[in-house]
Amino acid sequence: MSHTPDGGPRVDEPTDVHRKHVKTWAAGVPAVAVALKRGLEQMGPVRTVQTLVKLNQRDGFDCPGCAWPETPGHRKHAEFCENGAKAVAEEATKRSVTPEFFAAHSVEDLATRSGYWLSQQGRLAHPMYLAPGDTHYRPVSWDDANRIIADEFAAMASPDEAVFYTSGRTSNEAAFVYQLLARSLGTNNLPDCSNMCHESSGAALGTSIGIGKGSVTVPDLEAADLILIAGQNPGTNHPRMLATLEKAKNNGARIVAINPLPEAGLMRFKDPQKIGGVIGEGTKLADDYLQVRLGSDMALFRGVARLLRDAEQANPGTVFDHEFLTGSCAGTEDYLALLDDVDIDEVAAITGLTRAQIVDLADAVRTSQRIVLCWAMGLTQHRHAVATIAEGTNVLLLRGMIGKVGAGLCPVRGHSNVQGDRTMGIFEKMPESFLAAQDAEFGIVSPREHGYDTVAAINAMAAGKVRVFMGMGGNFVSATPDTEATADALRRCALTVQVSTKLNESHTVTGRAALILPTLGRTDRDVINGVAQRVSVEDSMSVVHLSRGSLPPVSADLRSEVAIVCDLATAALGADHPVPWQELKGNYDAIRDRIERVIPGFEDFNIRVRRSDGFVLPHPPRDDRTFDTPNGKANFATYPLEWVHIPEGRLILQTLRSHDQYNTTVYGHDDRYRGIKGNRHVVMVSPADLSALGLHDGQRVDIVSEFEGENGLEERRVRGFEIVAYDTPQGNAAAYYPETNPLVPLGSVAKESNTPVSKAVVIRLEPA
Repeated sequence: MSHTPDGGPRVDEPTDVHRKHVKTWAAGVPAVAVALKRGLEQMGPVRTVQTLVKLNQRDGFDCPGCAWPETPGHRKHAEFCENGAKAVAEEATKRSVTPEFFAAHSVEDLATRSGYWLSQQGRLAHPMYLAPGDTHYRPVSWDDANRIIADEFAAMASPDEAVFYTSGRTSNEAAFVYQLLARSLGTNNLPDCSNMCHESSGAALGTSIGIGKGSVTVPDLEAADLILIAGQNPGTNHPRMLATLEKAKNNGARIVAINPLPEAGLMRFKDPQKIGGVIGEGTKLADDYLQVRLGSDMALFRGVARLLRDAEQANPGTVFDHEFLTGSCAGTEDYLALLDDVDIDEVAAITGLTRAQIVDLADAVRTSQRIVLCWAMGLTQHRHAVATIAEGTNVLLLRGMIGKVGAGLCPVRGHSNVQGDRTMGIFEKMPESFLAAQDAEFGIVSPREHGYDTVAAINAMAAGKVRVFMGMGGNFVSATPDTEATADALRRCALTVQVSTKLNESHTVTGRAALILPTLGRTDRDVINGVAQRVSVEDSMSVVHLSRGSLPPVSADLRSEVAIVCDLATAALGADHPVPWQELKGNYDAIRDRIERVIPGFEDFNIRVRRSDGFVLPHPPRDDRTFDTPNGKANFATYPLEWVHIPEGRLILQTLRSHDQYNTTVYGHDDRYRGIKGNRHVVMVSPADLSALGLHDGQRVDIVSEFEGENGLEERRVRGFEIVAYDTPQGNAAAYYPETNPLVPLGSVAKESNTPVSKAVVIRLEPA
């Protein structure tokens, strides 16, 4: 490992943008080479072997990189992907950030560094405190850190002056005690990363089928004969999904990709664990690639529904599942009447597809017997996201594709335990059944008034209504929209507390005082009172399983998230509080016993979670076609048709990840699959739009977003981005986050879910 003159790791700086060939396949030998290279750089050969052989194994630890599940009953010796290996290398690095580092770098200095530079310094090794008026973080004891936070809690005029944010990396046990602390203090202010990603999925599915979780398992995908993948890039964001898709393909499935950008992972997969993936052509995945315009998916789904209805009317009883519609659904006739106004030629104009493509998709849906619809952020981060997901659900309801082997709904979540955190109560408006059960179990009185979600929390901070902000993992300032507005809001707090494994931008944007509390990661050995502890997580398909790290922590001053929460609760609420915080801290089985008594579906939690593949939580629509809705039925949605309109001379921007990135953690400056190397400050625009706008490939521009604010038309700007001519639908553009998060206004959110609209930002490009 090379070092800079001050002893820190040498960090590659951005260069000019270099163009390479856009890839038409994912994984293969390069993925293995990159994974090993990152492991050796960060961990060295011994730790690389120690971590990778335990990654996603039954006696090992869960990957922090995504929530994609393993195939039940079978795990490969190398059950990980390139990006999972990168995530582990970042966490299990031998580099560490000590008090001496903070003595050498002021907060002002750190604020000038990129998020990439900050993360490359290594694991945080000691609690640090930035006192009011100080320029540098200084070491602080755990007892003093807890006293500082407890004193701020005591100074609050109301419990709602505290905000408890959560990253989806947090384990079930840590999430449960975290929300228990917040509600014991008296607030439901529990925003989380789900507010910014799959909140729209939960809102739509909760109304349609009565549960905000997907209805399929990995075996369902493998058994499907038609898989629709909309607004998702599995090659970068969920690479292990590619092996599942390959198995489905080999079983005869037809795969249709619905996505504005061509993505390598949806085209062809070269499995590096197979000879054909090393020296062969791999497996073609998408049979059809529909490059829809941003925000037009709802129109496409409704056009398909219209064609299904027409086919059913022409040949009654051959298309719809009438038994399912009659016995299990409500609102069918109202929805079918809504289809009268659908014009397929208009749908073609909205989506940018041809009429033939839309008809062919409808024919595939009509003739397939086992259909799975998968989606991710490309659907959830629009103004009409809830309506779009509900429309896709409508199509599957018409065909009876709920509660059927090989069929169902599959929202593919990113953070490794974001779904589990919600199950554990990380939600600003948990139902009365949860609150009442928790109160009875612990002898507390949880607040009933709904709390702040992420956008509401930022607005409350900006209004001076929040005294203490606490973040359990994540990188709040970079993950959220409207970066400068979010930063200004955080600075209005009296105290900001970040529970973190590594440095990020949120440590440089502080309240009047700030704490950094270093925590164990998934790879780290967690031992309390001489007893090794294990945590549990819930994957994207409701499977709960154990995770146990094996590496010695980089410092004796690290604490688990559970220990951090329980010690803080003891300091803030007192040793005589009815919740036995220290008992829970010392025995995670005791936490699971309490979860079992509070949350349905966790019966015999400690027994079942120790099974080789864990256990699957109940899902009534999937299990027996029952629906926990007010009318006990699956409900058709009848939203007015919406799509994203493109103003004259403007483009619609989507923010997205590069391949060398996990959420706001940037591993490098390259995007290998898209052929963009050396720099992330780029904007991808179609050649036709460049010609129409009088711009050219390689030109430097400022990106300016435009939106209607409270005082009329408002703007946001990021400077010095290089144009890359790219295969995007005309009228659309793409750029990486968090670099372009400043363009996403706080006031632009999805209806019903309040999710920031990061996939439909109106922009203009101005020569720099």
